[in-house]
Amino acid sequence: MACHNSLVLLEIILLLCTIDASEPLMCDQCGDFGSDDYPFGIGEGCYFDKSFEVFCDNSSGSPKPLLKSINLNMLLNFVFQKGLIAVEAPVISLNSSKSMGNAKGVNLTGTPFSFSQKNNKFTAAGCDSYAKLNQKNDSSNSGKCQSVCTCDPTQYADCCDLLCTVPPNTKVFDTNSSYKYYQSIPQECSVVFVVEQEWLFNNYQTNSVVLKDQEQVPAVLEWGKYKGTCTEEYNSHTKMCNKDNHCLLQLGTGHFCLCDYTRSVASRHCAGDLICSTTSGHNCSECPQGYYLSSYNSDQEPLCSRSTQLTFGKKSRNKYIVIGCTSGGFGMLCLLTGAWWMYKFLKRKMEIMLKQKFFKRNGGLLLQQELASTEGNIDKSKLFTSKELETATDHYNTNRILGQGGQGTVYKGMLADGRIVAIKKSKVIDESKVDEFINEVAILSQINHRNVVKLLGCCLETEVPLLVYEFIINGTLFQYLHDQNEEFPITWEIRLRIAIEVSDAVSYLHSAASIPIYHRDIKSTNILLDGKYRAKVSDFGASRSMAIDQTHMTTQVQGTFGYLDPEYFRSSQFTEKSDVYSFGVVLAELLTGERAIRVTNFEEDKSLAAYFLCAMKEDSLFEILDAHVLKEASHEDIVTVAKLTNRCLNLNGKKRPTMKEVAVVLAGIKACDGTSNIIQESVESDIAESSETGESFTESYTDSVTIPVDADPLISKKWYYGEDPNCGRHL
Repeated sequence: MACHNSLVLLEIILLLCTIDASEPLMCDQCGDFGSDDYPFGIGEGCYFDKSFEVFCDNSSGSPKPLLKSINLNMLLNFVFQKGLIAVEAPVISLNSSKSMGNAKGVNLTGTPFSFSQKNNKFTAAGCDSYAKLNQKNDSSNSGKCQSVCTCDPTQYADCCDLLCTVPPNTKVFDTNSSYKYYQSIPQECSVVFVVEQEWLFNNYQTNSVVLKDQEQVPAVLEWGKYKGTCTEEYNSHTKMCNKDNHCLLQLGTGHFCLCDYTRSVASRHCAGDLICSTTSGHNCSECPQGYYLSSYNSDQEPLCSRSTQLTFGKKSRNKYIVIGCTSGGFGMLCLLTGAWWMYKFLKRKMEIMLKQKFFKRNGGLLLQQELASTEGNIDKSKLFTSKELETATDHYNTNRILGQGGQGTVYKGMLADGRIVAIKKSKVIDESKVDEFINEVAILSQINHRNVVKLLGCCLETEVPLLVYEFIINGTLFQYLHDQNEEFPITWEIRLRIAIEVSDAVSYLHSAASIPIYHRDIKSTNILLDGKYRAKVSDFGASRSMAIDQTHMTTQVQGTFGYLDPEYFRSSQFTEKSDVYSFGVVLAELLTGERAIRVTNFEEDKSLAAYFLCAMKEDSLFEILDAHVLKEASHEDIVTVAKLTNRCLNLNGKKRPTMKEVAVVLAGIKACDGTSNIIQESVESDIAESSETGESFTESYTDSVTIPVDADPLISKKWYYGEDPNCGRHL
């Protein structure tokens, strides 16, 4: 599951990357300036390099694109061939009253820009103005210009001028100006500037006073030039370079690229993604952003064409976004996969440690020793793993529940070998009695009786132990006695056989097993019926083993209302005769078809045991018998079983028969009528003593409960001790 989540997360990351990469790079606008003016641009990824970065200046009220590298505003209303731009160049005034003499000009050093010789004029205007133009910032003179007086400035408002040519590759416009002859004449329009020649011809020559208050004029800059070479090695391949090693390669009509030789010569490839031709056979393979390689010219120089599908700056950025996102996504996948495996490893390790802890706490080591010391029985029991039982019960699916009680839940399961089993999941275990529990499991695993549900093994790797029993298919005796089944009515013959089989099983537990075992919760719901409706005694959750010479055990009262031995209830001492009393209640159920706790309005008649004893005393037995018993059983068999039941329900445990005696009597009834008569005579003498007992309970329970010894009595003391002359019945 964690791996699936990791893959989903990776898909989301790649999807986000794809969405980001597929969107066009949106560059900022500044008035009419936009992405079509590449390599100039506003915003990261929208310009070729820092020299071409543009800032939108709104200080004047209207947006103006400012070229940050030279701090000059760009003019967009001038249209030139590619490689030229128009900027606002300063006008340096020689009028001292304006304090602009020797004003700072423009320095293009270190940038790919220079003043265009072809498109500009260096102009000194005024009367006798003299200016020198510095080509570089070392103040070396590269050009001089002087205006002459062709008019009397005191008589005419027009200014005189002299237009000079700008030297090639001029990087610095910084003038030294003076008046050589007419210093006493007012210099109202004595200025020096570099200006775009067409603008000058169209404006200044028609109106010379236009420069009187002018602070900027348009000038043309080149970026890359059609003269000069980068090095001799590049002579035959580099077509356009300036002296600062900024080269411009013509890619085709109207298409070109710019690169910096100092960054490209060492690795023989272009800076960034642009093309610059090197030696033959070493042309760069990528076209500029927004172009694609269409062909090569006769000199094997690459020719690129503009792609209308791409936005300038998008291709490179998208490529790096995809690469970055893919790498990040792969790294995230590896990280999540590693984390998932680490989680699984630690979880598995914790599960193993927890299972080992439970196994030791639940007495697993002790049970292994017990099973190993029991000769010939090791193969009859098994320690199951928690994984085996989880698989067998479909992870304890509620649809697999066979029954629920106070001590736990029973699930139906199928083992790996195909065997159907019943798995009892207890609710709680007393850690102080682990040794006792393990001893009982070892003993119960040795029980091998046809009428006792076989304990196949247990699992001690869970918080509470799980017990695995053989699965009995036909449910409980309680269902067939009290939930009327028209398809399979339980006949007298079946009832008698069940009584014989249960008595034989309990007798085996009490006397024939290697160590006596008291069941402590014999009732019709703990008697199961197999495929042939043979009885199987089950649920040894409350069972206790006894030493050979031990006659009773003192314990907290535990059992089921209606089946609970009154003597055990009073003394908290459980004996083998306590099981006999519980079996007597089962015999009463078989005879009458009534529940152990009857549904009646009379409080004294709620206990089936008390109700049966009173009927025996009043000689009204045949009035309370089940219809099937009256119809199918002989009078002698009914009387014999009724008297045996009466003895089993005796309030004095010492006067009750043993389970072995009960089994003999029942087996005798089955054998022949003669035996039945003999046994009948032997028990008649006990009728008077046993008939003085009875019981009354206030509530009906169908599950095992634990009753504190000092709790308020739930039965009428007068009726309980036989002091009611009317047997507690309403006559």
